[in-house]
Amino acid sequence: MRLEAAATKRQWCDLCPAYQSLYIYEHVSETSQFGLLGKRRFGPFFATQFLGAFNDNVFKNALVLMLAFQGAKLSAIDSNFLINLSAGLFILPFFLFSAIAGQFADKFEKSLLIRRIKLFEIVIMTAALIALVLDNAAILIALLFLLGLQSTLFGPVKYGILPQMLTDEELIGGNGLVEMGTFLAILFGTILGGTLIGFSIGKVAVGVTVVFVAVAGYVVSRRIPVCDSPDPELQINWNPFSQTWRIMQLVQENRTVFLSILGISWFWLAGATYLTQLPNYTRLSLGGNEQVVTLLLATFSVGIGLGSLFCEKLSARRVELGLVPFGSIGLTVFGVDLYFATPALAAAPMVGAVGFVQQLGNLRLLLDLFLLGLFGGFYIVPLYALVQQRSAPRHRSRIIAGNNILNALFMVIAALASILLLRSLSIPQLFLVLALCNAAVAVYIYTLVPEFLMRFIVWLLIHTIYRVDKKDLDRIPEEGAAVLVCNHVSFVDALIIGGCVRRPVRFVMYYKIFKIPILSFVFRTARAIPIAGSKEDPEMLAQALDRIAEDLEAGELVCVFPEGQITRSGDINEFKRGIERIIERTPVPVVPMALQNLWGSFFSRYSGTAFLTWPRKFWSRIGLIAGEAIPAETISAAYLQEKVSELRGDAQ
Repeated sequence: MRLEAAATKRQWCDLCPAYQSLYIYEHVSETSQFGLLGKRRFGPFFATQFLGAFNDNVFKNALVLMLAFQGAKLSAIDSNFLINLSAGLFILPFFLFSAIAGQFADKFEKSLLIRRIKLFEIVIMTAALIALVLDNAAILIALLFLLGLQSTLFGPVKYGILPQMLTDEELIGGNGLVEMGTFLAILFGTILGGTLIGFSIGKVAVGVTVVFVAVAGYVVSRRIPVCDSPDPELQINWNPFSQTWRIMQLVQENRTVFLSILGISWFWLAGATYLTQLPNYTRLSLGGNEQVVTLLLATFSVGIGLGSLFCEKLSARRVELGLVPFGSIGLTVFGVDLYFATPALAAAPMVGAVGFVQQLGNLRLLLDLFLLGLFGGFYIVPLYALVQQRSAPRHRSRIIAGNNILNALFMVIAALASILLLRSLSIPQLFLVLALCNAAVAVYIYTLVPEFLMRFIVWLLIHTIYRVDKKDLDRIPEEGAAVLVCNHVSFVDALIIGGCVRRPVRFVMYYKIFKIPILSFVFRTARAIPIAGSKEDPEMLAQALDRIAEDLEAGELVCVFPEGQITRSGDINEFKRGIERIIERTPVPVVPMALQNLWGSFFSRYSGTAFLTWPRKFWSRIGLIAGEAIPAETISAAYLQEKVSELRGDAQ
């Protein structure tokens, strides 16, 4: 009977998108990150975007290598200028036509739109085959503009479809797979394009390959299931300039989304600079040939792919903003080191990949490129997931189109700035300037959106000082108001709970803890509620109770530590009756929770002093466990203390 029911559900999923969404939600716990690749709601789409990115890079890398190493034969124009011009032409359509592409993605059914875009790719690649046979560099560079247009049309669909196919729990993993697939496609496309163009019949081989892959992408795209339009009544504005202005106004409605998009755009400015300059960097600064270019691009791409995949593990399948500052730190540190790892003088002969690797000093350079990519993955995946998650579904694709517009603007600026700066700087010096600018941009964004820095501090806490075992946290409601109650063991209990619970939590905490330096920044950013005893500050107590009631009426999670103070012995103190007053005023379910094995750690009062005691535990394994929700009518302080004690057990 269960098998028959499952089969019936799968049939309905194919017929009814609304039921498909319900089926996805019910089975989310069965789907791992890599398990998504076997699902029809994700697998064909992943393969389609992979083949598209692969094809782009076969063609682009073959053309760039032609210009870098055979430029004098093709044109009298300087190869540096031709390479940067090609990069600018590929990006320009994103700036010009993203506004129209975003409207298409919101108005039309997405699987049909993807198939039409893939047909356009077949036309472009057929023209590329002809131009390669004719050995016409001007036509090939012009086709980059059309290839950019095709990518412009696909971008809003690519990122707009993910939140419709995936649940919030799957979103970070799905984005990680897409970014991993994109950069593996860059890797394989780069290798194949660089390999084929080196043959005597390389140009014909490249042309035949890109046509074949374009056709394969179209065939795979026919397996993508129907994905309904969020706004079928949308009237298309064909004026790219006025529509771009409207979309940019739409993007700025949500400040966090807008600043996240700026962060994404900065990443693509930096990434475009690195990728565009690598061929000439290899030739002029490292004395390497086409094989070395492919090796460097492969190293960078593998790094981004692995960083993107690791995001789900590091973020515990949630949109973890704390990874963004972590990624930006790595981008700066290893960007600076790349400059110092570059040899002062390039090798006289043009060495191949084997000869390059045999030079020990170059291993540091390869490691820098790999770590640049790795930390780039940590940086970019959470930002994309955040934009998708916090954008209104009705105009999500237009928001993503706005992201693409800014990405394009930043990458065009990167191309123009590179042309200008390279008149007075070497390519390694350009990389150094880029790394230092990354640090300045990161500090600026994190001062504007403290949530990023706050989440970074929380993420560091639960991944360095502690290792947290989470159990039964799915008992916390996914939506609606509830009160969490927990034992109070250390100064960072709120940070640990906030870092583990998927939903935002409003913490009620003793005002003296709320004012602790550094932690105070985190608590204020998380909108914690300071509270005092009735004898200490009755006015603060009344204000705190009012704010708790407002938050619960708004459907939020509120966490209370009913002991009222941090334990000095490791035992649970008596629960105060303030929790009863909260529930009497706003009757909502209460979820008991317990922290385990935290007593004696760095932020506990194990030695009896106030703060930062010398611990007997470091990088210790602690636990956070949740019990079944308790109805409001059965709540009492003593009963909650009993439940929390049972959950904690003997694990102080």
